[in-house]
Amino acid sequence: MTDDVAPHADDVRRARFTVAYDGTDFRGFAPNHGVRTVIGDLQAAMTRVLRGEVELTGAGRTDAGVHAWGQVVSCDLPAETDLDGLARRLNKLCGPTIAVRDATWAEPDFDARFSATWRQYRYHIWNDPAPNPLQARTSWHVPQPLDVVLMQAAVSPLIGEHDFTSFCRKPKVPDGQPPASMVRILQEIRWERLDGSPMLRMEIRASAFCHQMVRAITGTMVDVGLRKLTPADVNGVLRAKDRSFAGQLAPPHGLTLWAVGYNGQRWDHRSVPREDCS
Repeated sequence: MTDDVAPHADDVRRARFTVAYDGTDFRGFAPNHGVRTVIGDLQAAMTRVLRGEVELTGAGRTDAGVHAWGQVVSCDLPAETDLDGLARRLNKLCGPTIAVRDATWAEPDFDARFSATWRQYRYHIWNDPAPNPLQARTSWHVPQPLDVVLMQAAVSPLIGEHDFTSFCRKPKVPDGQPPASMVRILQEIRWERLDGSPMLRMEIRASAFCHQMVRAITGTMVDVGLRKLTPADVNGVLRAKDRSFAGQLAPPHGLTLWAVGYNGQRWDHRSVPREDCS
């Protein structure tokens, strides 16, 4: 789990962790005073183990109730830190709701958020009249039959570089500042039924996501699957640049941050906030 990366100033090195968590009992990933967050628990555990304050940066600011399998976290640690040992101790303190899957040294300029070139999410839907208690924490129960063929046909207009205002919650704009751009590059999106079961899965990957974008796309696709919208309607929704034109907002508990990529060049629109919120 270690690399031959040269230490930088003051015998401190940049570390990179791959983290999984069940987000059910957290008020999101990012720091939020007065409530329990994933990064808060992880930072408290790391501070306890290392006996010193540590500042963590995450690749994606997942909302309350959203899960992760491939969240990436970076921080600076003393160069003599045993990363394997640190990961084991963090898992004892934070498991089973939070798990460090991998720990390695990174290049000095690596940043979990700013170095990311893409993010991939999965959304699971249990599509059966009866709920599934074993999947209830990580999937959305939709009892009405969904037409997956129509849902897959409906995603085509979303592929590529677009203004996704219709699928995003607008951020607050500070006084005197221009509004943030909702332009993103959606690289891949597909629906599938898993092994003939009632479980449906959406895979979606993009340069970055604006706030609630994945959940708004999911809810709109479900409306297509319920025949409340047609696949042809989706292009009009996208072009409207108005959230009221899109479908319902899917609940957070079906969403999982699956992977974060650091290969290739980072894409940024000038007005895009340097963060990812889904």
